[in-house]
Amino acid sequence: MKTFFKIIGGLILLLVVYSVIAMLAFGDNYHYEKSVVINAPKEKVWQHISSMKSFNEWNPWMDLDKNMTVTYTGTSGEVGDKYCWDSKNDDAGAGCQEIRENIANERQRTEMIFKRPFEGQALSDLVLAAEGNTTKVTWSMDTKQETWMKIMRPMMDYQMGKSYDEGFKKLKALAEK
Repeated sequence: MKTFFKIIGGLILLLVVYSVIAMLAFGDNYHYEKSVVINAPKEKVWQHISSMKSFNEWNPWMDLDKNMTVTYTGTSGEVGDKYCWDSKNDDAGAGCQEIRENIANERQRTEMIFKRPFEGQALSDLVLAAEGNTTKVTWSMDTKQETWMKIMRPMMDYQMGKSYDEGFKKLKALAEK
């Protein structure tokens, strides 16, 4: 029984030490970025990125709740094009994403406002670069993290990578048709 408590005590100590180190070592700014090469010209890839409706055709987070309520406002494909989602599912939560900058066939910047399950704000960029007959798409997200969220950064990196991979897989399938 003493061995069991020593193991549990050691695990708790490791968790506390990791938490303190993570809160001190990780900065307040969180950046995640991933790229993929798509076998299609920039103009064709842009068709699937240029508006919030086209983005949501491959947005991996739309799969979290098939019953979520989505509303669109603004002019499609222009600055101010916006969608808001509301889900009873905490994995999807609630919030809005709005185009803040749109440079045709080059780059789109959006702002996300998260309402649930946690309040927050983030900027996301989709950048297209021609590579011969293919297009390199770089997708990034930047946000500020509260101190306690820094503990979850490795798990957040894992989840972001998984979600970006799912989204890129769908985007490739659409753009390479």
